[in-house]
Amino acid sequence: MQISVKVALLSGQQVVMNAAPEISIDDLRNSAEEELGQTLSHLVAPSGKVLSRASTVEEAGLQDGETLTAVICGDRIVSSCRSRAFALIRSDGSLVTWGHPSFGGDSSTVSLSDVRDIQASHGAFAALLSDGSVETWGHAFFGGSTARVQAQLLNVVKIEACFCAFAAILANGSVVTWGYPEVGGDSSAVQDELKDVCEITASNGAFAALLANGSVVTWGNENLGGDSTAAKSQLQNIREIRASGGAFAAITTEGSVVTWGSPNHGGAGGASAVQELTTVQSIQATNDAFAAILADGTVVTWGDQAHGGDSSAVQRELRDVQQIEATGGAFAAILADGSVVTWGDADAGADSSAVQASLRGVRHVRASRYAFAAIRSDGSVVTWGNPEHGGDSSKVQDQLKDVLQIEASQRAFAALLGDGSVISWGNPAFGGGGIPVDEFGEAPHGLRDTWQLPLS
Repeated sequence: MQISVKVALLSGQQVVMNAAPEISIDDLRNSAEEELGQTLSHLVAPSGKVLSRASTVEEAGLQDGETLTAVICGDRIVSSCRSRAFALIRSDGSLVTWGHPSFGGDSSTVSLSDVRDIQASHGAFAALLSDGSVETWGHAFFGGSTARVQAQLLNVVKIEACFCAFAAILANGSVVTWGYPEVGGDSSAVQDELKDVCEITASNGAFAALLANGSVVTWGNENLGGDSTAAKSQLQNIREIRASGGAFAAITTEGSVVTWGSPNHGGAGGASAVQELTTVQSIQATNDAFAAILADGTVVTWGDQAHGGDSSAVQRELRDVQQIEATGGAFAAILADGSVVTWGDADAGADSSAVQASLRGVRHVRASRYAFAAIRSDGSVVTWGNPEHGGDSSKVQDQLKDVLQIEASQRAFAALLGDGSVISWGNPAFGGGGIPVDEFGEAPHGLRDTWQLPLS
């Protein structure tokens, strides 16, 4: 029989978690991390006792209705599967960055302190400071300059990023955008509708804002989900929105799903498999497909079959699914027993056969563009997928111990260890150990910029 416990931060933010007696404290902590959006080092019982990660809820003696205190990990790594660099937010609010210097890896041009949060586009970072102001750095094309809107960036509470643009939610519920106009950097066409905004989600080139009344406002490239006109009447009572590279999927309060955007990315016309669903709990997306976890722990997928939209080959294994992570073309599902099931494009991480025996006791998975990294309950790490995207961690494997957090850029991973140190691996041009540059700040031949604006 499940019990209900509250997991609370010292700030007062809290979530209610339902927990079965047999799940581990580490699984509970992992779920709380997802809900709170924070990296948690441990959970503390009302008695003040630090709960052992290996203990089950029953062994820990947790009671229905209890409140557990969540302790945030002092340092936190930030990047995204679109980014070419990493940022480490220290517990004192200071910042360390690395990766491609022209695309966010060099933050020496800005004075940063009291950093609360950071978001990353493909080539820039935006830092939210404790006073509600915003500092940006990196390539201006990707949102590295806020010159046009700097005076409006006051009392900011949250930032979201797409490939080339950023959107900031202000304390009054309005929105300020900047970056490449055609992919979300210009929200003037819907500015009057952007009121009481609670959350913003981004595809590669469009934004979707969830309003307090459960409705949705979209803008950006029409081919990438910026036009939701066809689904407008259905976009009511929405509680959560997820995005693929060019489409969106919204979960209603009843657990049904509404999609829009490019059919090639799992959007309108590509989601017949989910029209009758009423028990969707959460959704994850590759670049071209979606996967939904249902209330019974099973999974429904749709979108491009080669990139995760077809899960029929592993459907029988997809039971008691707790969490799903996605690369650009593959999914990885963590089951209740800590094992992992993968499907999609073999070259994008769907083939985990070489490490399947090691995928036990997995508590968290992160994904770069075409590779996965899993943290196990003992703090070790298992990687698989494209080696050029961080799928091969053999050179640093003996250092990957007591890992608290893993974050991914587009082609590299970085792990935060219990002692506060950071280990990175993967493509050097994307933060996998740093990028060599000459006296002019240019990368050597072979590591030059190869990005391409994804407009279709």
